[in-house]
Amino acid sequence: MTNNYLIIIVGPTAIGKTALSIKLAQHFGCEIISCDSRQFFKEMKIGTAVPNDEELEAATHHFIQNKSIFENYTVGDFEKEAIAKLDELFQENNVQIVVGGSGLYVNAILQGFDDFPDVSIEIRENVRNQYEEKGLEFLQEKLQELDSNYYATLLNENPQTLQNPQRMMRFVEVCMASNLPYSSFLNQKKNLRNFIPIVIGLEAVREIMYNRINQRVGIMMNEGLLEEAKSVYPSKELNALQTVGYRELFDYFDKKTTLEVAIEQIKMNTRRFAKRQLTWFKRNENTIWFDFQTETSKIINTISEKIKNANKS
Repeated sequence: MTNNYLIIIVGPTAIGKTALSIKLAQHFGCEIISCDSRQFFKEMKIGTAVPNDEELEAATHHFIQNKSIFENYTVGDFEKEAIAKLDELFQENNVQIVVGGSGLYVNAILQGFDDFPDVSIEIRENVRNQYEEKGLEFLQEKLQELDSNYYATLLNENPQTLQNPQRMMRFVEVCMASNLPYSSFLNQKKNLRNFIPIVIGLEAVREIMYNRINQRVGIMMNEGLLEEAKSVYPSKELNALQTVGYRELFDYFDKKTTLEVAIEQIKMNTRRFAKRQLTWFKRNENTIWFDFQTETSKIINTISEKIKNANKS
């Protein structure tokens, strides 16, 4: 039975996860794994609300601005690297912290994913080139040919996925790389973890949450988000840049909208994103939810009690 404990702090954007994680790291004398799928990228500092220099100095962070938008970095890559880092950190302290708003990446740490084969650059480029030449219909027909069962499942249960080029290219790539149906790699036995998770959620009433988001967007613009977006604009087709805060400003650069409208769209789309985050995290029935203004001491007491009870059992 493991006596390692992983505190996972989740919740919508702009709710105060970073501030809480630092206080908890200082209390438990541990380090922080960032689980934000965009804070990895060093070219996207302002628009992803990367912890500032003072916050980074207050506690040791990992997976902050450690990659480039030009690297092909997947959630599977993150899982391997994050679990390896946690194994290392647990040797120093049996309590560690994960913080982030990217549900898929949190799940990667908590549960792991099915193990898919490596896909060569040649296959990946071939699939992308055919998609760009022939369109989404090519990917749909190819998946139906290579994995008719999975295509039928998507058609009946999740038809919107059939309209997602990134997901469809991935399905076809795996089939072509392995000469096996994509579905044959699903529902494998998940990896066992050497820690007990304690999931802490932060939330606020909707009006307060939305006001905090609006204020953060204003701060980002004052800190130079427009200039940052302009610096990555030549690479706007990259997957990493299909992100709220950048897409809207790209439309402004393309003269599709005004700057004022683009800023309002950033606020609106961030609010929608926060709502989706909450929906995702609320699915985990084991999450202990707190109002974002809750005293840190109360949250620490709850975590300490969970650890104490787990040690007894």
